[in-house]
Amino acid sequence: MPKIVRPENCQPARTLWYDRKKYVTINFVVQNAKDVQVDVQDTKIILSCKDVDDNNIYNEIEFYDRVYKADSREKVFDRTINVLIRKVKDNVAWPRLQKDLAKPAWLLVDFDNWRDWEHEEEEGMAEYEQYVDMLNDMKNKGEPPAMDDLDDLSD
Repeated sequence: MPKIVRPENCQPARTLWYDRKKYVTINFVVQNAKDVQVDVQDTKIILSCKDVDDNNIYNEIEFYDRVYKADSREKVFDRTINVLIRKVKDNVAWPRLQKDLAKPAWLLVDFDNWRDWEHEEEEGMAEYEQYVDMLNDMKNKGEPPAMDDLDDLSD
C-alpha cells in the first residue's frame, strides 16, 4: 500500500471506538466517503478520504497497544467507515484507544456498543448462583398450592 500523505486543509472525522476481548472496533463517521484509504500498522492507523462535500478527512491514531495489521478489516458504509482490528494481547482491556493520554475532541467511546467484558464471567457466575439459589428455595418451600379454588373465578 502506498504511504498515505496528510492532505492540506484537512479535518479529522468524528471517531467512535469500543473494546472487545480480541478486537477493537473503530467507526469513522464520514458521510458518503470516497477515495477511502485505511492503513493499519502494528502501532497505529491512518485514515484518509473525502466526505460528501469534498472535504479532506484525515485521522492518525497511535494505538494504546500493538495490533495484528494482517487481521484487520474495514468496510465502507454510507455514513461510516468501520474498522475491526485484532489486538495482539487477547483478554486485555484497553482503557483508551490511543497511546497518548490527551484525548482529542473528535475521539469518543461508542457507549452504544461498549461492554465491560472484563467482568462478564464473574457476573455470569453470580447470575448462575442466584438462579441455583432460587431453584433451591423453590424445592424447599414444600408442595405447591392446590389452586383448586381458581374455578370460582370463572363464574
